[in-house]
Amino acid sequence: MFSAVRSQHSGVDICINNAGMARPDSLLSGSTSGWKDMFNVNVLALSICTREAYQSMKERNVDDGHIININSMCGHRVPPQSVIHFYSATKYAVTALTEGLRQELLEAQTHIRATCISPGLVETQFAFKLYDKDPREAAATYEHIKCLRPEDVAEAVIYVLSTPPHVQVGDIQMRPTEQVT
Repeated sequence: MFSAVRSQHSGVDICINNAGMARPDSLLSGSTSGWKDMFNVNVLALSICTREAYQSMKERNVDDGHIININSMCGHRVPPQSVIHFYSATKYAVTALTEGLRQELLEAQTHIRATCISPGLVETQFAFKLYDKDPREAAATYEHIKCLRPEDVAEAVIYVLSTPPHVQVGDIQMRPTEQVT
């Protein structure tokens, strides 16, 4: 992917890591393959894309780039639902990785910024993937409150990108007004 970006657009100035997945694999009875899938997408792929984006910026002397990790409120608290406890652990990792990245960018004496955007419940296909064996459960996830829309998260990205170069937005936590946790 980064080779294609390099050949078509010269490189990456802004990287938005937006992939994420959850499987209904609890800590006590979850499948190892489900845990590996979540870890590979939510932690490892994000880290690989971050490294490659940074290398692209460094090679081209881009000193004002931005790496934005779309995280989750589950990266800041653990909801009392066993099927998303491992998912929450991967999102806590994203919180730590984003702060670690910010510190490493500072050590490298660059002005590239790192931001985490942590939405709560967003009406997407996420619950339908999580509860793929129970579409009624998935649909019910979005019926009890007015959820965030993908556009709300996009607006947060636009805000972060519009800040002056001397402003470091570390984390935006956002949730529907009716969401309890």
